[in-house]
Amino acid sequence: MFLPNQHLDYKRALDAADFVTLGLEAAQEVERQLSYRDNHAPTPLHALPALAAALGVGTINVKDEGFRLGLGSFKALGGSYAVIRLVLEEASRQLGRAVDIAELNAPEIRGVAFAMTMACATDGNHGRSVAQGAQLVGAKAAIFVHSGVSEERVAAIAKFGAQMIRVEGTYDDSVAEAARVAAEKGWVVVSDTSWPGYERIPGLVMQGYTAMVREALRQMPERPTHVFVQAGVGGVAAAVAGHLAIEFGDQRPTFAVVEPARAACLFETARAGRPVKIEHGEPTVMAMLECYEPSLVAWRVLARVADAFMTVEEEDAVAAMNRLARPIGGDPAIVAGESGGAGLAGLISAAADAQVRSSLGLDETSRVLLINTEGATDPGRYEELVGLRPDEVTTLIM
Repeated sequence: MFLPNQHLDYKRALDAADFVTLGLEAAQEVERQLSYRDNHAPTPLHALPALAAALGVGTINVKDEGFRLGLGSFKALGGSYAVIRLVLEEASRQLGRAVDIAELNAPEIRGVAFAMTMACATDGNHGRSVAQGAQLVGAKAAIFVHSGVSEERVAAIAKFGAQMIRVEGTYDDSVAEAARVAAEKGWVVVSDTSWPGYERIPGLVMQGYTAMVREALRQMPERPTHVFVQAGVGGVAAAVAGHLAIEFGDQRPTFAVVEPARAACLFETARAGRPVKIEHGEPTVMAMLECYEPSLVAWRVLARVADAFMTVEEEDAVAAMNRLARPIGGDPAIVAGESGGAGLAGLISAAADAQVRSSLGLDETSRVLLINTEGATDPGRYEELVGLRPDEVTTLIM
């Protein structure tokens, strides 16, 4: 399904708070803080000229977050960044002076962090980021996972020393339970989704994602004309779209939000013109995007700067994984998890539909930017869907 943005706020300026959160100065501070991370390096940008020719567009570039900070997902930029910011802010409050990240390992700062517990709900990747950030600063982490999260993903979070708490139901149920328990115990909720009265910390998580946009713009020979980004609650899509709107103003790229048809809360929100919670149905293979209620902050941004909302089917996502794993015409191979290739699935669907192509202005001159939001964060599931182990695919990467 495809829906052009028809919201009354479409093309209006971003809310002032969102402009500050996603602006250039904030993005530069994120990159400065990343420079203190031992395993930080810009993730690669892959050009896919053969695929671009096959789809009838000028260029396709894929920002590959499967290499991010040892976690294999763009989420590594958000949760851990927010945890570090929150510790620095609490230390500044307790010590009565501004505390910089350069002091993060000082005994008095570690003492502040040790008394803090960071809590969140996760489908897998955000929880790993929060747990890694907590371990990095010496804080504790309590991670809530719903019944659909695989044991392999739970183990990947637990290895960072986090307390794992299982919750019956969906991701949204785990979000509610994390908020409830954290309120009882005085823990800090580091969520990547927002609700009334809880916006600042999800804003920090989104702020962390702007680093990959800055990297991509430096890596691309020309700025993109079109961007397709997948969405769960909408945080990464809003961060990318919002930052590009601030950077380029009226010359910003055309932006399409891509969701699983089985979990299209933003699509339905756009159709209704207001935030809506959709019914939980059959699970989607795109597990990291299986969300049924949008983040209010993300929707506020996307209502203004997303140009279209679209959905992709289960087989589309699996086909995109396989297309990236088995390159054509000399394109490099890319390991994309079940959710990582959803943006490409959206582009393939759009390119094949003359009406959608026209609506988006896609043609042989278009320069498309995609984000592989995750590598094989569940290797067993990846092998099941692609028929190759992740390490077998990486031998094809040039």
